[in-house]
Amino acid sequence: MSSSPSVLEDVQNKADTRQIPIDKVGVKEILHPVVVKDRSGGEQHTIGRFNLYVQLPQHFKGTHMSRFIEILNQYEREISVRSFHEMLFEISKRLEAETSHVEMSFPYFVEKTAPVSAVKSLLDYNISFIGELDRGNLQVSVKVAVPATSLCPCSKGISDYGAHNQRSLITVTARIRGFIWIEELIELVEQEASCDLYGILKRTDEKFVTEKAYDNPKFVEDIVRDVAGRLNDDDRISAYVVESENFESIHNHSAYALVERDKTTDQES
Repeated sequence: MSSSPSVLEDVQNKADTRQIPIDKVGVKEILHPVVVKDRSGGEQHTIGRFNLYVQLPQHFKGTHMSRFIEILNQYEREISVRSFHEMLFEISKRLEAETSHVEMSFPYFVEKTAPVSAVKSLLDYNISFIGELDRGNLQVSVKVAVPATSLCPCSKGISDYGAHNQRSLITVTARIRGFIWIEELIELVEQEASCDLYGILKRTDEKFVTEKAYDNPKFVEDIVRDVAGRLNDDDRISAYVVESENFESIHNHSAYALVERDKTTDQES
């Protein structure tokens, strides 16, 4: 067996001649502790799932994948919102990239109070922070996935009694330009559904939420339009995507709708 060379060749640093830049290259699905402040004044310690990328110019053959892991692991305990921002700058610096991109997704819990019995319970939501640093310009979006109830207006209108309802998953991805609590986005979405969900309901609560949904029927189109209207009125949000997927109870398919808007483009025009 030949002896190892004193200097190992850095193959990924070689020049590439295909003249094709890569928009995103990096690592995905890395788990790391995360700490997030909640509106009650406390902190939630949870687990984040990270995707870390950079833009690779056409003349580079590859990027240094291990450096992504090194940057993530330099935060020995939890990653906060502040260190999330710092990470974008560190990735660009260490990997000599003009553009860096970080996605951090984690479960987040909100204490909810049942509408009649006032029993308290926790409800979990899937949250993501999505950040991009492009030539020094930082943009951060917050994504909330909110489960809710929707009741079909058509079913209510044509039935002599009852109406079919379904679980909905309403997702908002909001690019922010001012501080906003995760709870604020969740509540905004829940207020535009037929009814929101709870971890625990007593019989009196179940009667209340059933009748509330019946009195507030909404198509999937209604949901995305109503949520979009609320986001249009919030100056802390510069752009958004609203999606709603209704998992139908009388069909073997889902109903889906999406509204997307960049409010900064509207202002420029």
